[in-house]
Amino acid sequence: MFLTNIVTALCKSLKTIKINDETIKKLDDENNNYILAFWHGTMLLPWYLHGNPNFVALISKSKDGDLLAKILKHWNYNVVRGSSSSDGDMALAIMIDFTKNSYSIAITPDGPRGPAHKFKAGAVITAKKSDVPLILAGVGYQKKKVLSNWDKFEVPYFFSKAKIIYSEPIFIEANLSYEETSNIIINCQNKLNELQSEAQDFR
Repeated sequence: MFLTNIVTALCKSLKTIKINDETIKKLDDENNNYILAFWHGTMLLPWYLHGNPNFVALISKSKDGDLLAKILKHWNYNVVRGSSSSDGDMALAIMIDFTKNSYSIAITPDGPRGPAHKFKAGAVITAKKSDVPLILAGVGYQKKKVLSNWDKFEVPYFFSKAKIIYSEPIFIEANLSYEETSNIIINCQNKLNELQSEAQDFR
């Protein structure tokens, strides 16, 4: 509980700039669910901003996942334990089932083990099979500590400026071929990296 309180206080202290969040507000106002994707190394702020009972978080069964699950439950997420690396088909089925039942999904498409900033298929396939839009979010912290783990996890300093930039909704047609879907995944990876670069620019 101590860690949860510290992380919550840290996120509350951030001076957050939101860009194109009208996209999110419009979907919420119209009661439309969606999939929100952001890189694993910058996940602290977007997890914090979107915590509510209508959001599902798929969290790995690792020890790190145990800590994150406790924080996300405190932030009112529906937490589902699973791993795209160990039981990917089951994790995908869970995400599709929730989206078809009007839940939104928050996901780190390069998690839980990387490679960093490599967009795995789960978010795109879920959007394709459940007919909900995909929103990408780039996240930047002006002052931060970067850890030396695989995702270069970013811990913002208290009261730092932070920025989150949302993409426009990405709709993925259900009848796309494997090759066309693969191209969408690459495009999403490129777009998220572009948003990430923009979010890290505080000039």
